[in-house]
Amino acid sequence: MDLPKRKHPRLKDYDYSQNGAYFITICSYEKKKIFSSIIRNTDGETENILSKFGIIADDQIKCISERFSNAAVDSYVIMPNHIHLLISLSNDAAGASPRPTISDIVCAYKSFVSRECRKEDSELKVFQTSFHDHIVRNENSYQQIWNYIETNVQRWEEDCFYI
Repeated sequence: MDLPKRKHPRLKDYDYSQNGAYFITICSYEKKKIFSSIIRNTDGETENILSKFGIIADDQIKCISERFSNAAVDSYVIMPNHIHLLISLSNDAAGASPRPTISDIVCAYKSFVSRECRKEDSELKVFQTSFHDHIVRNENSYQQIWNYIETNVQRWEEDCFYI
């Protein structure tokens, strides 16, 4: 039986270890709402309440720059069924060779989160395979992405991942 060929999600011939900013989206397995609940109160304000798995995801985001000295998480949001990260790479200082790529960083993050979540639920499949990336090419794009992340909770019901 011939299975369909999966499209490679990364930009061909692009060096994902080079300096720059990257907008990353990671989805939960089958887009299940395992990371948080977004509640709109009577005043119309929204609150994002992290689940135990969301807290694990949050804790591991805070460890990214400790594990990868060339990476900084500039902004992020943990939504019910996905996570957005704005990660900057800076390879100016001497360090590991070869330099970690965005894929290395995201794969390590997903692995650490999955391992910790399985301590709570050994059967849980946490993430979908792979992730979406967008290479931030200029300051205007960076600011738009930053704003998108910062306002994502308020726009949850309009989100393409809202199910």
